[in-house]
Amino acid sequence: MTTLRPDLQIIAENVSHGARVLDVGCGDGALMAALRDGRQVRARGLELNPGNVSAAVTRGLSVIQGDADTDLADYPSDSVDYAILSQTLQTTRAPHLVLEELLRIGRQAFVSFPNFAHWRIRASLLTRGRMPVTRLLPENWYNTPNIHHVSIDDFRDLIAQRGWTCDGEWFLSGGKPTSRGLANLLAEHAVFLLRR
Repeated sequence: MTTLRPDLQIIAENVSHGARVLDVGCGDGALMAALRDGRQVRARGLELNPGNVSAAVTRGLSVIQGDADTDLADYPSDSVDYAILSQTLQTTRAPHLVLEELLRIGRQAFVSFPNFAHWRIRASLLTRGRMPVTRLLPENWYNTPNIHHVSIDDFRDLIAQRGWTCDGEWFLSGGKPTSRGLANLLAEHAVFLLRR
């Protein structure tokens, strides 16, 4: 069995047995396969990259090629128990609208993203005056898919502004859980579970 990325492992551990799932930006389908095999979840996926779509379909998964910014309107409201957007939010053109669609389609939505306010990113900008290239953000500024640099505090503000309910928060540093208190400074990644 493939080891899941830490944020995906958190999601997998918190999806109910037998749930219906839509994984938006599902990559090669690793999370969907783990949910199918470990939790008997009925999962569908939407993925932009054709190579990843092919890899997911090869795993026996129901994945179609599509764009989170334009294709979510085709899904019926409340059609799944969980809509999932893992490490994709920061690559969408209109993140707030994508999140609205996720919360329309799913009764709950898992969202994970890199925290661009992590202390290493801040230090790199302060000391070098340049956008950092790190193990977790390996692309240079000119070829990164990350077009919206969101922090944990930014995301919490969006939740409050939109009136959404947060049913869970998990924060990771070095792939391991870190405290909530200073998450905006210390966490490299965040996972949120939301509902309308």
